[in-house]
Amino acid sequence: QVQLVESGGGLVQPGESLRLSCAGSGRSFGLYTLAWFRQASGKEREFVAAIDWSGRKISYADTVKSRFTISRDSAGTVDLLMQNLKPDDTAIYFCAIASYPGSSLPADSRDSYSSWGQGTQVTVSS
Repeated sequence: QVQLVESGGGLVQPGESLRLSCAGSGRSFGLYTLAWFRQASGKEREFVAAIDWSGRKISYADTVKSRFTISRDSAGTVDLLMQNLKPDDTAIYFCAIASYPGSSLPADSRDSYSSWGQGTQVTVSS
């Protein structure tokens, strides 16, 4: 069974940074797109960033572009470096694995992903 575990969340002040990490187990993730989504209280889960199997096709939501950086390694770990955090970044952050290998699925769609972690809370407040 596929399992994803997020870590690295916490409480920070505006302008500070956090690095989230997601460790996957249960299968080889080498050919699957990996992604981060987030869900704020009272809102729907929204796309944050994605990275394909090669590590060269990367996409970000407009709200986090230039501040967040997604990366992955060969062991199936996907990280999200979040810089210059803002109160609007407050949410539970989830990592996800695509339903199929390759890069053909739309990376920013929740429907493209079949496995999700439990999430890690990020709170940005002064």
